Amino acid sequence: MQAVTFENGSVYLTDRPMPTLGPDDVLIEVHLAGICNTDLELLRGYMGFAGIPGHEFVGRVVAAPGSPQLLGQRVAADINIGCGVCPVCRKADARHCPDRTTLGIAGKDGAFAQFLAMPASTIQVVPDSVSDAQAVFLEPLAAALEPGQQLHLTARQSVLVLGDGKLGILSACALRRLVPDLVLAGKHESKLAIAAAQGVTVRLGWDSAAIASSLRQEYGQFDVVIEATGRPQGLDTALALVRPEGTVVLKTTTFAPTTLTMAKVVVDEISLVGSRCGDLHLAAAYLKDGLVDVLPLVEAAYPFESFVDALDHAARPGAMKVLVDFRSR
Repeated sequence: MQAVTFENGSVYLTDRPMPTLGPDDVLIEVHLAGICNTDLELLRGYMGFAGIPGHEFVGRVVAAPGSPQLLGQRVAADINIGCGVCPVCRKADARHCPDRTTLGIAGKDGAFAQFLAMPASTIQVVPDSVSDAQAVFLEPLAAALEPGQQLHLTARQSVLVLGDGKLGILSACALRRLVPDLVLAGKHESKLAIAAAQGVTVRLGWDSAAIASSLRQEYGQFDVVIEATGRPQGLDTALALVRPEGTVVLKTTTFAPTTLTMAKVVVDEISLVGSRCGDLHLAAAYLKDGLVDVLPLVEAAYPFESFVDALDHAARPGAMKVLVDFRSR
């Protein structure tokens, strides 16, 4: 099969052997895959990655020896694969298994390939009413919804999402269902308009300092700030905007180091909450019920043969979601 590999900062389109199925695995023919900012960070050296990247995808199950009910189904998958036997897996979930692999990120070949194998336990069936282009967003939408599972967000809280990239917009549009007056702040009028069209209150600023200043003047400080800027300095901005004894939720992962003003965290007794992946079942319900419109986030789609062009497009400053289409092959 054909696949994309990253190695030492370079991109290759290569022929790879078909995945080998374990007794609990299913074989998936990939339809569409999305390029994520994490993929770009992996190419830059994040986590020392080498292999087949890609973790946002939708495809069809073409072999399922141990799970015949999944054969022929359109599916996405949870990206975390735990050992299944350690205390963490047995008491919590695979996301924090010390021996986990992560699809397209750590120890597990990803979705930028014609086929991939995944454990049946990770599979999320895509509702019939959800298109392939929507289904690619199941993984990032689940991540966007996760702060609402981690925190007791209430309708009367003041909540700010910092960053008008893809994850920031998804977070604001999804969590608005829990906190109607949630605010999304960013630097790009056209991006903020995507969220505003879905009922989100948005605020525009030309840089981080201007955004922080204008928000402080209008709102004071927030109970909860969700940091989704994708930039190392985003945490400092979040700390400047959260109230004492408030909570900062960290969604950003970058190859570059992030600064942290520890004195402010200690003196103001601020809670820091890391937030990574989420529940695909919840994300599927949101898409099925039309609670979030993800399609305005799609900026372009490329055939697999043009993957390098797709990657270049996704790396442009301010780019939205770029899809890779395997169905033309």
